[in-house]
Amino acid sequence: MRYENIVEGRFLSRPNRFIAKVLIDGVEETVHVKNTGRCRELLVENATVFLEKSKNPARKTAYDLVAVVKNGRIINMDSYAPNIAVGEFIRQGKLFSDLKILKSEYKFNNSRFDFYGIHGEKEFFVEVKGVTLEENNVVRFPDAPTTRGVKHLSELEDAVKSGYEAYVLFVVQMKGVSHFEPNYKTHKEFGEALKKAAENGVKVLCFDCEVTADSMDLRDKVEVLL
Repeated sequence: MRYENIVEGRFLSRPNRFIAKVLIDGVEETVHVKNTGRCRELLVENATVFLEKSKNPARKTAYDLVAVVKNGRIINMDSYAPNIAVGEFIRQGKLFSDLKILKSEYKFNNSRFDFYGIHGEKEFFVEVKGVTLEENNVVRFPDAPTTRGVKHLSELEDAVKSGYEAYVLFVVQMKGVSHFEPNYKTHKEFGEALKKAAENGVKVLCFDCEVTADSMDLRDKVEVLL
């Protein structure tokens, strides 16, 4: 996936989940943060950030904050980017070589999964989770409790029972990590639900991404330790 009109800035502060104060070309700007997670380890004072300038001149915030540099590594922190990148990845035949159909935002029971499709003769669902939390090259999810995430895992189990293939795909929005594991410390219930889902037939996948200031593309499988 690609961005347009990317500019570089310096992070100053984050008054709330939705906006940040950023210095761009010596001018303090209020920008939209495209990630409502905590991201405390990413958005630290004076961090280099990358922003996409909006094409809408009437918008209150002229920029969207999409990436940040942490210890020399560019990390994409746009919550919308993982779904776009996964859609491109699947349509290119990189997850299923025999893909026939792919649809976004598909309802099943009481959940809406990110993707529904058919490969060969098999129907499948894919739920995508973006991962930005990294420490010593280990990445974890979630960075805040997610009851919605637990619900999705339960519904994926139900899909398996109904005869579908079901996948939860963690998108590590950076390169150069060692492995992925659930963040039991932040949300034990999610970690336990993920382990249970895997035991009941839900396929747990994790891929890293090649990230630049203006792009993010799925690349290689990352080891999953549950």
